[in-house]
Amino acid sequence: MSHVQSHYLRPWQSPRGFRFERWRRALEAYCPYPAAEIHRRIAATDLVERFETGLIEPPDFVAQFSRILDLDIGYADFCKLWSGIFTDPLIPEAMLEGLAARYRLLLLSNTNAIHFETIRQDYPLLRHFHRRILSYEAHAMKPQREIFEAALACCECRPEECFYTDDIAAYVEAAQRLGIDAVQFESLAQLQRELKARGIGW
Repeated sequence: MSHVQSHYLRPWQSPRGFRFERWRRALEAYCPYPAAEIHRRIAATDLVERFETGLIEPPDFVAQFSRILDLDIGYADFCKLWSGIFTDPLIPEAMLEGLAARYRLLLLSNTNAIHFETIRQDYPLLRHFHRRILSYEAHAMKPQREIFEAALACCECRPEECFYTDDIAAYVEAAQRLGIDAVQFESLAQLQRELKARGIGW
């Protein structure tokens, strides 16, 4: 399986590769609340979770989000801001290409329809993944068991035949409980060492 990046908003999580603070600062221009209050108001709801499990469509999500923050912003501008959290990929495309040539490579991600459309357009490295298991399509989120079971069904492998890495410890632990060989992502060099230790080349 692939390296996984999660962008579910939780106050105790700071996933690598995402710029949540910059996004909240940008929203300040469209609502009466400072960044800290924006975070508190959204974190107090289950709106993002419902969006990332496909229980609400993008227009309804934007409308509800806007009501919570008293936002004065159009749909297209909101989508642009909402997708402004991404940074450069943590893994070089050449490495993904090499892995995909030798192994079945899956992307397992907590994401939503707006974010994934941006990722699809801006990150051509997605073409190296053979399958994508996305929370809003699977109607389940990491660390829920169901999304990992969906990934195992897609790759048609036994859990112990799969390697999984994620920068959030709770997600790694959830995978391990299913018997998946999983490690927490700390750096590119650390991931490369873990792969080499398993005889995985690229």
